[in-house]
Amino acid sequence: MDDQTRTELEAAAFRRLRKHLMEDRPEVQNIDLMNLAGFCRNCLSRWYQEAATERGLEMGKEDAREIFYGMPYDDWKAAQQTEAGPEKQAAFDKAFKENVTDKG
Repeated sequence: MDDQTRTELEAAAFRRLRKHLMEDRPEVQNIDLMNLAGFCRNCLSRWYQEAATERGLEMGKEDAREIFYGMPYDDWKAAQQTEAGPEKQAAFDKAFKENVTDKG
């Protein structure tokens, strides 16, 4: 497989993942994704931002989130995010530390 085709297939898979999370399963909470998989929608938007930065494109955190979420993040949170209980929050703190902040 040539590099262009591979890149196009990877981009298509990313777009399908985004559609699945944003349109097909918006009720799945970010905290549950992080606790189970070690990443969430915010991670995906951060990875998007990091890829832009690597290519010399200026993009802030909120800009990347708006691109990924298709709306301002606060609007999405108000429409989709539910309160997390203490057990979920404790699991999130652990998962976030292991998967986000402790990455070298």
